[in-house]
Amino acid sequence: MKVVLFAGGLGTRLMEETEARPKPMVEIGGKPIIWHIMKIYAHYGFNDFIICLGYKGHMIKEYFINYYMYNTDVTVDIGNNEIEIHQTKSENFKVALIDTGVHTKTAGRLKRVQHHLGNETFMLTYGDGVSNINIKNLLKFHQQHKRLATITSIQPAGRFGSLDIDSEGNVESFVEKPKGDGAWINGGFFVLEPDIFKYIPELADEVMWEEDPLRDLGKNGQLAAYQFKGFWKCMDHLRDKMELDQLIKDDKAPWIVW
Repeated sequence: MKVVLFAGGLGTRLMEETEARPKPMVEIGGKPIIWHIMKIYAHYGFNDFIICLGYKGHMIKEYFINYYMYNTDVTVDIGNNEIEIHQTKSENFKVALIDTGVHTKTAGRLKRVQHHLGNETFMLTYGDGVSNINIKNLLKFHQQHKRLATITSIQPAGRFGSLDIDSEGNVESFVEKPKGDGAWINGGFFVLEPDIFKYIPELADEVMWEEDPLRDLGKNGQLAAYQFKGFWKCMDHLRDKMELDQLIKDDKAPWIVW
């Protein structure tokens, strides 16, 4: 089963990092976040990826084209122009790197890789979010509900600490990262049937996947929600990158299940 990754956005809210590279190439724990996402899928046996490139997409291409050699011990005989491979630490990834345009919106990116997907169920996620979601459980949920699309819904933690204060101004409790307002939001990690392309117009470069296509799927009873209460974190801002880095440094990164 193929996994599509959106990796073409400008990443303007993380400009401190994305001015020099695309957001999926921003490193956490010394590895690009897109590598972490791919490792999550590969852990559950899904290692056939289609990456939708856009902004600075050549950097993602170069990373994967050179990945094998960068992660391999070699002896180089310069005089004889020979390279001896000793051992490799590279992953068993199969990666299609598809240029989907710098300014193309998400539905357009998906439409541009349709011919690479065939007529089979596939997965989709974003190139900037990590989670300890069990991909096989997600797939099982999708198969049981028999809808064209399954979206993973999450309840993000509140950004600020929460105080319970009595009438006299005394703090009765403090929660540093409370749950938000109870609303479920799009956490990515989709499972999709090929018929979802009926909900995307032929000329879709200006269409957001998260708007009309998903709304119309919902209206037609073709969208299921996998409610996930585990760890989920999107790297939107520099503080998010710093938090993810710290979790790895402290050996407390929940998404590292491999």
